[in-house]
Amino acid sequence: MKIISGKYKGRKLEGHNIVGTRPTMDRVKESLFGIIQNHLEDSTVLDLFSGSGNLGIEALSEGATEAFLVDNNLKAINSIKNNIKNIKISSANVLNMDYKKALKYFFEEKIIFDLIFLDPPYQTNYLENSLQLIDDYNLLNNDGIIICESNNIDKIVYRNNFTAIKNKKYGDKYIVILKKI
Repeated sequence: MKIISGKYKGRKLEGHNIVGTRPTMDRVKESLFGIIQNHLEDSTVLDLFSGSGNLGIEALSEGATEAFLVDNNLKAINSIKNNIKNIKISSANVLNMDYKKALKYFFEEKIIFDLIFLDPPYQTNYLENSLQLIDDYNLLNNDGIIICESNNIDKIVYRNNFTAIKNKKYGDKYIVILKKI
């Protein structure tokens, strides 16, 4: 994996072999970041199921001000920390916690996001649960977007106060971008 554009372009990212994780492929990432480029400048980003930190670090490379990289797996956290250290990124916050605890933490700390990446393990209901908690805690700015990734479009379930502004299929993955109505 590598950073595809921006100030850290070409820098390599460390990955890991953890059951249930799949890094976003470079061609999918390039297409996705082309779609969301107008939302990146000076944004606060949440990469909730961060894995290696790939998406959050890419957002920082392309103009985000701050990123919160969250994962519940210690191997993933170590990869994220190594990637941040190797690239010398100072605007990334790494949290080793369960997604529900992390979302509650952001609510309690009054941290609101412009951009949220949700790419949880496919075999779970974490995507739907995360969207509900993000809505319940009001963690998305009014002009913010949520990028959801799943292998099944039917797993991307959201409340009617969100609308899908983009829906794209890449091989066996679906990317849906949501915005508040």
